[in-house]
Amino acid sequence: MAGHSKWANIQHRKGRQDAKRDKIFTKLIKEITVAAKMGGGDPAMNPRLRLAIEKGKADSLPKDNIENAIKRGTGQLEGVNYEEARYEGYGIGGVAVMVDCLTDNKTRTVADVRHAFVKHGGNMGTDGCVAFQFKHCGQIVLEPGASEDAVMETALEAGADDVISNDDGSIEVLTSPDPKAFEAVKEALEKAGFKPAVAEITMRPEAETELAGDDAVKMQKILDALESLDDVQEVYTNAVLPE
Repeated sequence: MAGHSKWANIQHRKGRQDAKRDKIFTKLIKEITVAAKMGGGDPAMNPRLRLAIEKGKADSLPKDNIENAIKRGTGQLEGVNYEEARYEGYGIGGVAVMVDCLTDNKTRTVADVRHAFVKHGGNMGTDGCVAFQFKHCGQIVLEPGASEDAVMETALEAGADDVISNDDGSIEVLTSPDPKAFEAVKEALEKAGFKPAVAEITMRPEAETELAGDDAVKMQKILDALESLDDVQEVYTNAVLPE
């Protein structure tokens, strides 16, 4: 499938996230802590931790913060015990929304997420109500201008699942959501001289719905409200909003 405005939509989402940089460190530290707790504190043996540390460094997370987060995850330092939680719901016009959280109090978190939906015209659904509309995968996006043939050859040889050329000239490489498989494809592309604009393990919508006017404004308020919650790590939607 060819995305009508894939590149613009990705840039728009990244711009929103960058505007909330005061929260980014907290989210990065939580992810590193949980990754270390689940898979051990050695990045060489823990692909999820390795990716979390790489993301932290890319966002200028200080080395001490990274090391302390790992120690909290492995029990060498006292810290909060975070659990993973995922909530699903509907935005304006019934568009799908998925919310990934790391929390030390699920009762608080579910109430906050529900309130963010309802206050701005959405509603929270049951587990699985919209999950089928997303694909759990690794997503690597290259800016318009990269050679489609060269990207495809490199990516598929490294184990990618699919390579998609979008109408705007950007190229998406999709991989298994397994951190090790994702890393292998990302490293192969970088070695071949392709610098990803986006590289993450994500919930990618299988189909997108464009919103405009008041609907887009209302939908943005739902997303902003969810992303502002302390326990929320990621918000995924199949809505495409204007820049």
